[in-house]
Amino acid sequence: MAAADEGVHNYQPASPPQPVPGLPFFEDGETTRTIADYRGSGVVMNFWATWCTPCVREMPSLDRLQTQARGIRVLALSVDRGGAPVVESFYRKHGIANLDVLVDKGAKLMRKLRVRGLPTTLLIDSGGNEVGRVVGPAEWDSGPVRALIRRTIETRAAPTTEAGAALSPSASIRTIPSSPAS
Repeated sequence: MAAADEGVHNYQPASPPQPVPGLPFFEDGETTRTIADYRGSGVVMNFWATWCTPCVREMPSLDRLQTQARGIRVLALSVDRGGAPVVESFYRKHGIANLDVLVDKGAKLMRKLRVRGLPTTLLIDSGGNEVGRVVGPAEWDSGPVRALIRRTIETRAAPTTEAGAALSPSASIRTIPSSPAS
């Protein structure tokens, strides 16, 4: 793990990787989705809320990541009680143009996945298994974070070593500073 003064610290690998439960979340407030709808793609599943300051700061980088990451879907699941209209308004206000409006009604999936705080982001391989999570905000479109995403999500699909062990990704990423820039 890199030194804390480099701002790199909050990736937690899942050992062993765990299947993500098939609980529903909602697209545009109406269409039911589950993680199975995204099988075959790596997934960056972010739990957030419009009232969460660190979440608000990282949303533009998640939006940019969606345009930069090939073969990876970014799913930003809002836990706002106001549902899709609140998220749509937030997206318009902040210029978020590349993310679907997704809502985890009643935070049921968030609770089932034992997400304890916002933002928390799961890295899910193409088979629907959580391979790791980032607790707290991150600069999602930065080079080191994109490299971590590729390594962690691709690790599950990549060949194993001659001894049969899966290759392990690095365990650190660059985080967003906690104080706003002046």
